[in-house]
Amino acid sequence: MTPAVEQIVSFFETLTPQSLARCGEIYAPDARFKDPFNDVRGLPAIQGIYQHMFTALHAPRFVVHERIVRGPQCFLTWDFQFRFKSYHPGVTQTVHGGSHLQLDPQGRITLHRDYWDAAEELYEKLPVVGGLMRWIKHRVNT
Repeated sequence: MTPAVEQIVSFFETLTPQSLARCGEIYAPDARFKDPFNDVRGLPAIQGIYQHMFTALHAPRFVVHERIVRGPQCFLTWDFQFRFKSYHPGVTQTVHGGSHLQLDPQGRITLHRDYWDAAEELYEKLPVVGGLMRWIKHRVNT
């Protein structure tokens, strides 16, 4: 595995509000980040997404399971574990997903695109919305 990818994995797995200051070591200045809720460009905006994660959730953390590296591209599979602050705060939630990363010659991320199913992994776990999502899923599958 390349040292750059190992540094990126270590950054994600040990991410804290304090380590957000190191984002410039991991992301290129004009990097793009896209997931089911965000599409932003630049270090300040990316740091803002992570800061919001720490503000909105209790004990968020990433566990990376697989790394596939091909030239300047990498795909990571991961679990994102957290607890909601107001809804079942004692229950750990898990979102399964993957990230496609494109790296510059210095090994910094220029494109970070997360893939995960917001309906199954998040909405179905929420009161009211979850019931509706499960009902829709059942109707579509019958």
